[in-house]
Amino acid sequence: MKVVAFNGSSQKDGNTAILINLVFDELKKEGIETELIQLAGKNLMDCQACMKCFANRDKKCSMTKDEMNQYIEAMLEADGIILGSPVYFSGCTSNISSLIDRAGLVGKANDDMFKRKVGASVVAVRRAGALPTFNAMNHFFFISQMIVPGSSYWNMGYGLAKGEVKNDEEGVGTMKDLGQNMAWLLKKIV
Repeated sequence: MKVVAFNGSSQKDGNTAILINLVFDELKKEGIETELIQLAGKNLMDCQACMKCFANRDKKCSMTKDEMNQYIEAMLEADGIILGSPVYFSGCTSNISSLIDRAGLVGKANDDMFKRKVGASVVAVRRAGALPTFNAMNHFFFISQMIVPGSSYWNMGYGLAKGEVKNDEEGVGTMKDLGQNMAWLLKKIV
C-alpha cells in the first residue's frame, strides 16, 4: 500500500510538510509506504478547459509544459492521496488549486479513475480560513468518488513561523488520529 501527499506550500519543509509527516509517521507504523511531493518552486499551469482529456481519454492532461502528468500518474499508482495546503486568503494555494482542477478533470474524463482511493486534506493555518481551505480540497475527493476518513477534529494545525505547528497539541493529535484512521481504512479496502 502507498500514500502520496502533495505539499502545496511555497515553503518547502514548512508547517504544511510537518503536518503531513505527522500523518505519515502513523502510516509508516502500519507498514504503508509514503511519498511526499513538494510543490514549492513549481509553477503549475491552470486548467484551460480545453476538454481534450475527454477526447483523448489517456489518463493525462493535454498540457505538457509542467509536471502535472507525473503528479497524476503518482496519484493513480497510490492507494491514498493527501493534499496539504497553507491558508492563502481563506483558500488553498494556486498550485493545489491547479492540481485539483486538472487532475480532477482528467479523472472525470477517464471514468472517475480515482474512485474508491482514500483521500485526506491537511491544512496549516496562522489564525483563520482553515475550513474553506479544508473544504476546497475535500471537494476534490468527494466529486472523485473517493473515501475520506475522519479524525478527532478538522485536519488543521496552527502556526506561522516554520515549526510552530509542533506547538499545537490538538493539531498534532489530530494528524496522528488522521494517520491511524487512514491506515485502518486502507487496510480494510485495499
